[in-house]
This record gives sequence, C-alpha cells and structure tokens, in this order.
Amino acid sequence: MFEAYLIPIRYAILTFPIAAFVITLPFLIVQYRKYGYLHKFRAVIIYSLLLYLMTALYLVILPLPATRNTCAAVQGAMASFVPFRFVYDFWKETGVHFAQPSTYVQLFKERAFWQAAFNVLLLVPLGAYLRYYFRFRLPAAAVSAFGLSLFFEVTQVTGLYGIYDCPYRLFDVDDLLLNTSGGVIGYLAAPLLMKLLPRIEGLDENVDLKSERVGLTRRLIAVQLDAMLLFPLVVFFMKSADLRIYFITSFLYFIALPYATNGWTFGKYIVRIRVKGQGERIRLKELLIRYGSLYGIVGGLNAVILSQTVQKLPPILFALCAMIVLLVNLVFAVHVGLRLFRKDKTLIYEKWSGTGHEVV
Repeated sequence: MFEAYLIPIRYAILTFPIAAFVITLPFLIVQYRKYGYLHKFRAVIIYSLLLYLMTALYLVILPLPATRNTCAAVQGAMASFVPFRFVYDFWKETGVHFAQPSTYVQLFKERAFWQAAFNVLLLVPLGAYLRYYFRFRLPAAAVSAFGLSLFFEVTQVTGLYGIYDCPYRLFDVDDLLLNTSGGVIGYLAAPLLMKLLPRIEGLDENVDLKSERVGLTRRLIAVQLDAMLLFPLVVFFMKSADLRIYFITSFLYFIALPYATNGWTFGKYIVRIRVKGQGERIRLKELLIRYGSLYGIVGGLNAVILSQTVQKLPPILFALCAMIVLLVNLVFAVHVGLRLFRKDKTLIYEKWSGTGHEVV
C-alpha cells in the first residue's frame, strides 16, 4: 500500500531540478527587488516549498491512466458531495467496533484509515509554511488549504483539464474536508517548528545593503533583463547588419541612460543595483571608459564581424578577423571565469574606469 505513495515522491525528487531551474530567475529577481539581497535560508525555505508542492501534486494525480480514453473504465458517479461519508463507510466496512477498544488496533490495518490519514497529512506542511514563512492568519491559511485541495480535486475530475476523455479519480467533498483540516493542523502545530528555526521577520535585521557585495550572478540577471528589453533592436541589427544600430543603441542605453539616471539601466533597476563611480554621481568619462571597453571593444568586435562590410571581405581576411574576435572572446571569458573564484571579483574594465556596483 505504501509503495503507491513512494512512487510519486520519487518522481517529485527526479523532476525537482527542472522546476527549480525554471523558477530560479523569477525567484532571484523577487528576492533582489523586495529585500535588496539574497538570504540563503530564505532560498532553502522557498525551494523546499516547491519540492513539497510538487510531491503533493504527484501524490494526487499519479499514477496516470495508460490511455487517454478513460471513459470505458468509469463506473458509476465520479463525484461525491455527501460530507463525512468516509466515516460511515469506515465503520461499516472495517472490523472496528466502537464499544470494543480491543478492536481499535484494526485501524492500522485498514486501507480506509490510511487513506483518510494521508488526506489529512497531505496539507499539514502547507499550514506550517503559511504560518511560518508567509505569516498568514488562521482564516487565510484555512482558505488557502481549501483552495489548494479544490485545485487538486478539479484537476482529477476534469481528467487533467481535458488530457483524458473522462475523470479517472473521484471528486470527493470528504477530501476537501480532510485536506483543509490538515492545513489547519499544520498551522496550529507550526509554533513547535518555529522554536527550532530563525524568525522570518528577523532575517533582515542588522543587514546593511550598502555593504552588500554585488555578485556576478546578480549582475548577470541585470544583463539578461537588459538583453530582453533590447531584443527587438538586436534582431533588427542581425537582419540589417548595420553597425550604426549597434553602436548608437549601445551608447544611448549603456552610457547616456546611466549618465542621466546616475547608474541605472532597466535591468539594474529591477535587481536594485547601480553603477557607481568615484563620486556621488557617475561621470560621463567613467561610463565611456567602462562601457566603451565592454561594448565598444569586446561587444564591438563581435558586432563588426557580423556587419556587411566584413562579411564581404575575401575568405582569408574574414577568417583572420573571425580568429581575432574569437581570441578576444576567449580571453574575456577566461578573465570572467577566474574572477568567479577570487575574492576580488572586479573585472578589468571596472579597474580601468574606477567604477563598480552598489546595492540601492
């Protein structure tokens, strides 16, 4: 009997890395935007919540039918709206007699008991998460548990929202009651767990954002967001191979814009960092050296190799230009890679320009 519960857990563990990869970028953006930095314990809580929710979902929907045509297997009604029916069925079908305590041990041998128990336990962790991390009050936690349970039941009764021709599991109001009760129990029991864990509201105490080091991961996210914003212009450049588009865009977005906003671009604004120079306000000279080196030399060479002029060169000259660009890219990649493993993560163009990043 317990094997049926272990299979979904295994699938959850196997597919968790994929789900974790998908949510990592949004998670980091929210953390940087909301708190100004990433707290490792907060990350552990969120990813453990993700693993728990995946496990709960798999426990509800697995095993899947072998065929999409499930209508032939459906026998009788696929919904039960009579509350506490499981109690009546339990006392009717099992060997337990209320007046004979000696028969109570039979509870642990009955499938009906374990099915009801697991329905309660399914959302106990949710109640604990809602109280400890999200700071929900009891009514909100109960409604949330009911909502998640309702989502599970609807998922089943709709045959995974139309993937299967007919429902392959019963929509049972008792499941809603048991799941919601489990969420409430988890909420009420959460203080026992909270004594062992740090206070969520105290994680950010004594954190000086000005002293927080801006890591390369955070900077990479800002670059990704900037690239998403500029993607239409990148496509236009790739089609036209007009160098003017690249250099004008680079100057306006990475030099003129940060100069006007004192270090901001769209991506940097989202993750709450800005480019800073030697003074209170970033200077145009600092930006010209910083981004002239990065987007003028490194990025510029890559843009040139894609331009119409270079592509029309004789094959031997084009190959020579391509080798030069490849060498520059390799040197820059090695430089960035080495900085990842050093305490001083200042990149070469930052040293030349005397600029860096700060959390705001």
